[in-house]
Amino acid sequence: MKSLLHIISSSFTAGLCIGIAGLAYLKNPDIIGAVLFGFGLLTVVHYKLKLYTGTAGFFSNKKEFFALFPILLGNILGCEVAAAAFRYCMDVTSLSAGIVAKRLSTDVLGCIILGIGCGFIMTTAVQFARENKFLPLLFGVPVFIMCGFYHSIADAFYYATWLSFENISQASDVFVKWAVTVFGNFIGCNLYRILLSKWLTADKNGKFSQKTSTIDANDSTYQKAG
Repeated sequence: MKSLLHIISSSFTAGLCIGIAGLAYLKNPDIIGAVLFGFGLLTVVHYKLKLYTGTAGFFSNKKEFFALFPILLGNILGCEVAAAAFRYCMDVTSLSAGIVAKRLSTDVLGCIILGIGCGFIMTTAVQFARENKFLPLLFGVPVFIMCGFYHSIADAFYYATWLSFENISQASDVFVKWAVTVFGNFIGCNLYRILLSKWLTADKNGKFSQKTSTIDANDSTYQKAG
């Protein structure tokens, strides 16, 4: 229970950070805002917070995999609170309308593909940051934004700033597009495992045996498990 509470607390804080970064981008929807959005991920990495897109590519066992669910929940709650606070203070609904409209106009496969692009960049950026190499992170965030890739946690914030009683009828469509983006992010975060790992290696008799390459969630070094 203590471990679960820590995960929720850490992921909730990460969600707040992404909410603040998202607001910076809404206020400056250009390359400047894309760079400013990097503050969110820099804060997450510095404080070692649990962000879905920063951890989905680093699980090495079932326990760490299933921990992604409370991490995702905490991230969503953090984004919701940030969105509610900002909506109280300013008009952010109109600022996020364009982003939400673009998400909703993208079909399911498109959301998955754009989610994959973001996930791949995020895992790469975080891996470098864990090795105290922050330039890939500083470049990675603006790259995924300027490419138009979808970040499920940032999208949770944008959706939360936009949804209201007036457009509640679109809530189901919002959920579907967000859910497939989460799935796309997961694939992208683990794309290096698919492309760079030797899943099957032939032995002397020509038979194939399974071999995977994983990254320890608590270490920035690669570890191989056969």
